[in-house]
Amino acid sequence: MTADKQRFARWQLFAAKRSALKANALLPSVLKRGRILDIGCGFFRNFHAEMDFSEKYGLHKGIDRELRMDLKRRHDVALVDIDLEYSARIPFDSSFFDVVTMLAVWEQLGMKWRLRIVQEIERVLKPGGVFIMTTPTRCTKGVLDLLVRLSVLSPVEIRGYKATHSRKQILAMLKDGGFPMSSMASGYSELFMSIWVRAKKEPNLFELEELEPLES
Repeated sequence: MTADKQRFARWQLFAAKRSALKANALLPSVLKRGRILDIGCGFFRNFHAEMDFSEKYGLHKGIDRELRMDLKRRHDVALVDIDLEYSARIPFDSSFFDVVTMLAVWEQLGMKWRLRIVQEIERVLKPGGVFIMTTPTRCTKGVLDLLVRLSVLSPVEIRGYKATHSRKQILAMLKDGGFPMSSMASGYSELFMSIWVRAKKEPNLFELEELEPLES
């Protein structure tokens, strides 16, 4: 393995571990035994692999069949090879998951795909289900560029960064995608280098209320 690839692997593992710790802290304990989907789960051990969910799924592009079979056998994680930027839908039924996570992936998605992906996340969540995401803040890209110039990181480690959003912009897009603003919580972690957001899918009140009979 080349030095660049070794640094890249270490960086990915570090970033995944930090995001996983934050996501785990944000997960309501009552949902931790349900069904979870991790979007952009990566090629390394997934953060939900050792958690006690009843069913664990992951989406990532470029995961080969052998790796998928290995993770299913060792950690009971079902991985799907898919590129969400070129797929119209997340390949699961509506109201299927208790939890959907997207950890350090938002910044790697093309701008024009983000709203559609949020809409799909809202669709596959059960009413009362939770979406959790983390993403670097805008200042992080400048710090990473400096680390590349200092040869601490290699360019390959940040080539996936396409664009960052402010916390306010992310919350607005989640609202446009179907999550009520009242269901959202957000904040910063990693010395203000990362944004975290948690949004809950609310039940459809029209489905819960019995319709009054029409007056004759």
